[in-house]
Amino acid sequence: MAPVDSRRLPRAIVGHVTAAPRPRPEAEAEAAGPGRSGRRSLAVALLCGAAGAAVALLASRQGWSEGTASVAGGDLPLTAKGSDVTGVPAALAVVGLAALVAVFAVRRAGRSLVAGLLALSGAGTMAAALVGAGDGTALDEKAAQVSGDTSATADALTHTAWPYVAALGGFLILLAGLLALRYGKLWPSMSGRYERDGSPRTRRVRPVADPDRPEDIWKALDRGEDPTGA
Repeated sequence: MAPVDSRRLPRAIVGHVTAAPRPRPEAEAEAAGPGRSGRRSLAVALLCGAAGAAVALLASRQGWSEGTASVAGGDLPLTAKGSDVTGVPAALAVVGLAALVAVFAVRRAGRSLVAGLLALSGAGTMAAALVGAGDGTALDEKAAQVSGDTSATADALTHTAWPYVAALGGFLILLAGLLALRYGKLWPSMSGRYERDGSPRTRRVRPVADPDRPEDIWKALDRGEDPTGA
């Protein structure tokens, strides 16, 4: 059979045969959309969670309230740190940081539960910091301690902005938890190559030493094996 000259065929047929189908731009965008959203949300959640925990812990170590106590006819300056007012923000910040790491160690329903714990840790940090922003109990206790009078209270009581900084840290942790709840199913998980899949493992069989080769016999004796294979 004689070969067909493509120059004699209609252009429509030649174009149909030689042209390769190209994927639609819409299909490529749809395929890349979930992956791009997962990477972006993962980066934002990691940044917000780590930064929020660090900010909350730092703010808890700063002075939240200041005042004075009357001691021996003079005024003694007093300062109450965030840890003196309430230890909840620092504790929940640590819980949130642990939950942020644990999100990548679990899958499916477990990931949703850990993400919910992360969000609750952020909300609790915010609430505890805002409640402690106007609390003067810790400073009154310090005034009673230094003056020796259990009924003494702090004078010239003022509050700093550090409680609101701790609340900002809690908001960042909360945002990380909400991102984990929304996009956590698109995030990667820890490698499972060390996990057992339930399949039986093949046992490695060592070759029996050849009696005609003295080097094989010596190697078997060094391994504590019977060179005869019995």
